[in-house]
Amino acid sequence: MTEPLLIADRLEAGYVPGVNILNDCSLEMAEGELVGIIGPNGAGKSTLLKAMFGLVDVRSGSVRLRGEEISGLKAHALVSRGIGYVPQNDNVFQTLTVRENLEMGTFLKPKRFAERFEVVGGMFPKLLDRADQRAGSLSGGERQMLAMGRALMMEPSVLLLDEPSAGLSPALQDEVFVRCYKINKAGVSIVMVEQNASRCLQICDRGYVLDQGSNAYTGTGSELLTDPKVIELYLGTLVKTHQD
Repeated sequence: MTEPLLIADRLEAGYVPGVNILNDCSLEMAEGELVGIIGPNGAGKSTLLKAMFGLVDVRSGSVRLRGEEISGLKAHALVSRGIGYVPQNDNVFQTLTVRENLEMGTFLKPKRFAERFEVVGGMFPKLLDRADQRAGSLSGGERQMLAMGRALMMEPSVLLLDEPSAGLSPALQDEVFVRCYKINKAGVSIVMVEQNASRCLQICDRGYVLDQGSNAYTGTGSELLTDPKVIELYLGTLVKTHQD
């Protein structure tokens, strides 16, 4: 079998000494997959992304990219290895223009800016239209596109997205999910944490349900969408209604 692209193996991690948010938590992603992470508030979803991106210390377990141990590496080292990360909050430099935000995305390789600006601008045409506009004046959906665009400036092979649809209207949420799907189909492997669980599972290849920092369920997106236990415990009546 082919080695998975990204593996988080039995992670224990947390913010306060002696208190773990993640407890024996694992995840695998194959090349080209879109993997969704869902679960209740406080389940450790965002902490899992941060642990994989070197923003939370891994106390036990390991994170491997293409078989190479990357646990403990700092964020800039992971960016240089092809991992991009888009946090949920404070994910743009509000006083900088759109262009300047995207320039920050190539701070490790500034000579690539012109080439990548054209490519990323093709993915997000609205960003080209607003290139000289300050990021703080953008709408919520446009800021989310800018944050994703900046993460794509270094042409990552893996993109970690922390609740990309949070705080957006249903129409803008749909647009974000479509963008994520298209970015994945263009060759970027994605791990996505999402509160909009049903929509996330509709587009992901495989999903993980976390609860209290551990794996509760895993399966394909369609399997989890139709699993009676997952529906009852995590998806609620909305999915049941859609299935009737």
